[in-house]
Amino acid sequence: MQNTQLREILSEAKDLIAKAASRSETDEARIKFLGKKGKLTEILRSMGALGPDERKALGKRANDARAEIEAMLARKFEEVKAAEHALRFSAETLDVTEPGAEIRLGAKHPITRTIEDISRIFMRMGYSVTEGPEVETVFNNFDALNAAPNHPSREFTDTFYVTKDTLLRTQTSPVQVRTLLSQAPPIKVISPGRCFRVDTADATHSPMFHQVEGLLVDEGVSMADLKGTLDAFAKQMFGSDVKTRFRPHFFPFTEPSAEMDMSCFKCGGRGCRVCKGGGWIEVLGCGMVHPNVLRVGGVDTERYTGFAFGMGVERLAMLRHGIDDIRLFYENDMRFIEQFG
Repeated sequence: MQNTQLREILSEAKDLIAKAASRSETDEARIKFLGKKGKLTEILRSMGALGPDERKALGKRANDARAEIEAMLARKFEEVKAAEHALRFSAETLDVTEPGAEIRLGAKHPITRTIEDISRIFMRMGYSVTEGPEVETVFNNFDALNAAPNHPSREFTDTFYVTKDTLLRTQTSPVQVRTLLSQAPPIKVISPGRCFRVDTADATHSPMFHQVEGLLVDEGVSMADLKGTLDAFAKQMFGSDVKTRFRPHFFPFTEPSAEMDMSCFKCGGRGCRVCKGGGWIEVLGCGMVHPNVLRVGGVDTERYTGFAFGMGVERLAMLRHGIDDIRLFYENDMRFIEQFG
């Protein structure tokens, strides 16, 4: 009886597989005959009631039938797969005369461009570029920079604290400390990077901004060297006709300290909207590195002196490109960014 059933199953399988016109129909035929509840599977399960000799003979014929059905299925799968590919390729035509899609080149962000321009100017003066972490220790951000314990910048209203001893750096000056701790003089570095301060975003303020810190430590360094360096920077950045002046100021980490102004590059000092009629524009803070800061790095203050400066990248970019709202830098409006391409 099982032999008759095997012949009928094999004949039925040949007809069904031959008629299959797709991979799904071919798979349905596979399940019908070879699946867990398939017809050939049921024959194999019924062999347990047979004697040893009959089971052996039927098993051989059933396995031969399975092998034949599997071979037919394999051929059919390849056949329908090739047919489906041919149909898809005939439907998907390619017009080689049609213009291709335009590939638009991106534009560097004006903040990136400004940092690169500043870096190039100082690298031509022999400075190297170094960076530091944005999450800093209170020691590097305040203590090592000679900030008094009651300095207002330490308050929660000014600084983003992560833990009691760590914070989002409020300036790039902690890189100055890290450099003094890891490198012996002579030192000549700049360090661009992001900084964070508690502030309300408006046209001229942002809780996240960029600075470029500069540090030079060597024998015989004087305030005259600082003024000459920054004057040369201003002329290369804004034009050879720019003049600079230095006003006394106070920073905990420098002594003496100063703020540098430059003559308005738009009006030449006559007074305009950019310089608010004064003819001068405040650009950066600077000064001679305080001996207390040098001592943190183990620098011999009897032998070495140094100067440091820090400038706001957004401010320089706004001045250079005539941008009147700092928020434009962070709104990701491609119409704005593409102007600098």
